[in-house]
Amino acid sequence: MGFSLTGAHVIFFVAAVIAAGAVSGVFIAITMNVSTSLSDRGDRIQEQLDTDFKIINDPENIPTSGSDYVFYLKNIGGKKLLTTNETIQLFVDGEIIAIANYNFSNESIQPSKYTKIYVAQSTISSGDHTLRAVGPLAVEDEFTFNIT
Repeated sequence: MGFSLTGAHVIFFVAAVIAAGAVSGVFIAITMNVSTSLSDRGDRIQEQLDTDFKIINDPENIPTSGSDYVFYLKNIGGKKLLTTNETIQLFVDGEIIAIANYNFSNESIQPSKYTKIYVAQSTISSGDHTLRAVGPLAVEDEFTFNIT
């Protein structure tokens, strides 16, 4: 006694439902993975947008304090900015300034506030220069100035 035509159809139907379930499970897993990836990327972009700063000196009149030049760094982002030698690197004319040659007046600044950056005068000669500050998440600002 063999299977009838109806029995064969039932077996093929059950197999098709199992295969369709497996395929839909794979599609759901892929969709969730893409969704999580986009969400993570959106969070990183939001964090980068919330982290921003600007050097706000007068380019023709750089103030001094003792043996240091003074630059002003304003937090124009949406969250507190850590301002230490480990979180913000300084470059003058493309050359990195050693962390022993600069420091900040505050360890962190709130949005819309500023801090002073003290840079040793021995690291900057007279003439035209470009100061680049590179902070968290590779956020950076460039400032062109003149030392007379």
